[in-house]
Amino acid sequence: MELTPFFFGLYKFVKYGLYPLTWVLLLLSAATVLVLRPLSPTSLRWLRRLVISSLLLLVLFSSPLVATLLIGSLESWHRPPQLMSSDRFNAIVVLGGGVHEKGSLRPTIELSSTSRDRVTCAVDLYQQGYAPTLVLSGGDGRIFGIGPQEAVEMKRWAVRLGVPEPATMLDFGSRNTYENATGTKRLIGPASILLVSSASHLPRAIPVFAKQGFHVTPAPCDYVSRDLPKEILNDLDLFDFLPDDDALRHSTEAVTEVAGIAIYWLTGKL
Repeated sequence: MELTPFFFGLYKFVKYGLYPLTWVLLLLSAATVLVLRPLSPTSLRWLRRLVISSLLLLVLFSSPLVATLLIGSLESWHRPPQLMSSDRFNAIVVLGGGVHEKGSLRPTIELSSTSRDRVTCAVDLYQQGYAPTLVLSGGDGRIFGIGPQEAVEMKRWAVRLGVPEPATMLDFGSRNTYENATGTKRLIGPASILLVSSASHLPRAIPVFAKQGFHVTPAPCDYVSRDLPKEILNDLDLFDFLPDDDALRHSTEAVTEVAGIAIYWLTGKL
């Protein structure tokens, strides 16, 4: 069942509550409330706890080492498929990863780097002849107003890379992983597919598609980690311990993916 606009907005709002940076801001906000009041010994103890906790959370989740371990644990679930030249699938399904709208500075709509990477991986598989059809799945992710349909922009990129337009099918009504699966099912029915998405996203996406009746072969791409988690500790340097904004973003992606797996399992989507 697809989310109504109200529940989609609620879903997006709740998602913000999962971000580590949101946790840090909530702790600092609580500390600020204490600072604005006369401090008793108990209030002072709580103030120290809140400030120290917020600092530890920020340092922890912005650590490249921690971020790589977190997201690498997800990326290691599904390794690249060992495909034979004779392998064939009904379709290659690629899931959208975001789009940037045009504005007064950006002259045109642009796919996010994540979406471009995923489409590029899917096109490579298509050009190797593993399936006759490329299914591009992604809709309008805006809560208010009307935004670009991700699948349309994904198709533009795929065609620029050499995929014939008749070989593409668009699911432009989906806004999350579950809707990707149900929308694709409406297009091609249960089928044998190569599922292309970021390696960290596939642990959630694969069981969702499998529950809709698809025979899924994972085709991970857009890796963050270079090595398996157990190998990361063998090649450390000073910069792996210094806070980094990319590390905070990758930690956030890992936390939200794990939370998404838990929520999808609790709601019966896996």
